[in-house]
Amino acid sequence: MEHKKYRNFKESTRHLFRIYTIIPFAVLMILFLVFTIINGRMNLTQKTTEAAQSISQSMAEVYQQYYNEINRMAASPAVTNYVNSHLGSDKVYSEFYDFNNHQKVKSIFHIVSTGGIFLASSAPPEVLSSNFAFSNLINRIHQRPQDTLSEMNSFRYSHDRDTSYTFGKAIIKNGQTLGYIIYQLYESDIQKIIFEQNNEIAMITDQHNTIIATTSNATKGVLNKFSPTFDNQGHVLLNNGKYYMYTKRIPDTPIQVVTLNSYKSEQYTYYTVSVFVLAASVLLWIMIQIMSHKMSTRNSESIDKLIHALAQLREGNFNGYVDIQTNDEFEILGDEYNVMLDRLKDLMEKNKELSELSTIIEVKQLQSQFHPHFMFNVLETLRYAIKIDANQAQDIVMILSRLLRYSIGHDRSVQLQDDMNYVQDYLKLQHIRFNERLEYQISVAEETQEVYVPKLLLQPIIENAIKYGYQHQSKVLIEIRIYTSAGKLILEVHDNGHGMNEETLQQVNQILQSQSNTTKHIGLYNVHRRLVLLYGEQSGIHIDSTQGKGTCVTLTIPYEWGENDV
Repeated sequence: MEHKKYRNFKESTRHLFRIYTIIPFAVLMILFLVFTIINGRMNLTQKTTEAAQSISQSMAEVYQQYYNEINRMAASPAVTNYVNSHLGSDKVYSEFYDFNNHQKVKSIFHIVSTGGIFLASSAPPEVLSSNFAFSNLINRIHQRPQDTLSEMNSFRYSHDRDTSYTFGKAIIKNGQTLGYIIYQLYESDIQKIIFEQNNEIAMITDQHNTIIATTSNATKGVLNKFSPTFDNQGHVLLNNGKYYMYTKRIPDTPIQVVTLNSYKSEQYTYYTVSVFVLAASVLLWIMIQIMSHKMSTRNSESIDKLIHALAQLREGNFNGYVDIQTNDEFEILGDEYNVMLDRLKDLMEKNKELSELSTIIEVKQLQSQFHPHFMFNVLETLRYAIKIDANQAQDIVMILSRLLRYSIGHDRSVQLQDDMNYVQDYLKLQHIRFNERLEYQISVAEETQEVYVPKLLLQPIIENAIKYGYQHQSKVLIEIRIYTSAGKLILEVHDNGHGMNEETLQQVNQILQSQSNTTKHIGLYNVHRRLVLLYGEQSGIHIDSTQGKGTCVTLTIPYEWGENDV
């Protein structure tokens, strides 16, 4: 009788484990390589196209604005009257600067008589008086007085300011040409538009491929033209590298946008992925050898695992799961034990949540009371700033947008440096509102920058200092000091306001120590109550005040606390 050869259970387990692990990993690596190649090419194409679309949209707006403006100015009564009588130059300059100050791309403005005399200019015209190219420009406008001239040309002014594109139009009244109006766009401003993130090279050319502006001088060829060289695969050869190019012509204009991105980054990705796959394969093979050996011996340890898990459970460790895969009664027993452990943990978590629910609800209610105070004061500051200076109001809007983005976030805690950025923006707005009547100083210890604190922690304190500081005086100084002491994070807000007498100070401190608050002192109470709920009775607010000298509000919280503890 022939005897069959049997492979022992340990060796069979190791063999099957190696096969079932290597096969899916190999398939996954192949799919990963294919996806990386396709995705790399798609990303290169997409970012090049998106950059061209974005630049094209911006340049189309600039072109259309200048095209409309020069036609409007050429027909403006203020301009025609000035050319005829040489009177009313202030109106002409006012219209130009009102337009120019609102443009992304600034320009130089000229009005030239038919005899070549500069009647008005926003830059010294001496550099153009004998310029042959400028004379030809005037001649081209003169030959087609009904058309609007727009072309690439370069003129250099003082302080190394170059212009690279020109709009020109004849000034006509009653069928007679009185002069010419010209806008010359700064090259540096155009370059700012074409600098796009995730894009290497961008340029703007006219219909003759003459470069108006570019982010790389390597694209400039003979006579400042862009004449790319292509390989047999259609790649642009530039700077000893291959580039993908996308060209976008701007509708109804003689200009086009060209964007280029190198294939080098894509090739580097392929190299990196190849090294990763090779390293991962070697590491996986080593891990498979080790894990297959451990797996083949683990099945005999089922009873020991269960006994050990029960011992851990008696000690209060509810994470002592067992992993038994013997396909017998011990596996069923292990699974049932794991289910029982999950149910115990669920019951404990529910009890913990019930005990913490009231505290969480109260903290959220206290946090929600900060926003109305904050929004009212910021909008009031903005209202005053708009009346004083429109440019300053624009700065306020930018600061306000940052404050709004920060304040509407859902984070319960933030790093101290982030909250102090908010405080600085808030004080900037208040300083704009009160000018020299408000001064502030901020001192933050370097080691405290990354400590997590409750969001909008100091804003109500500073708001109170400003609100009550101006009740008895015209100038307020606010000093903020943040440092560590004896394992605590100390935040102090000083002001030089009128302060409080002893009776008022005692009343305020009594309100802070109470469990509920029905008085008007909402801001300070909310901050104090929030700190007590989050950190315990050792934390909170302490107020020192002397009537006629000012008030110091001190906040104390634990120093060694992370984000999950706030």
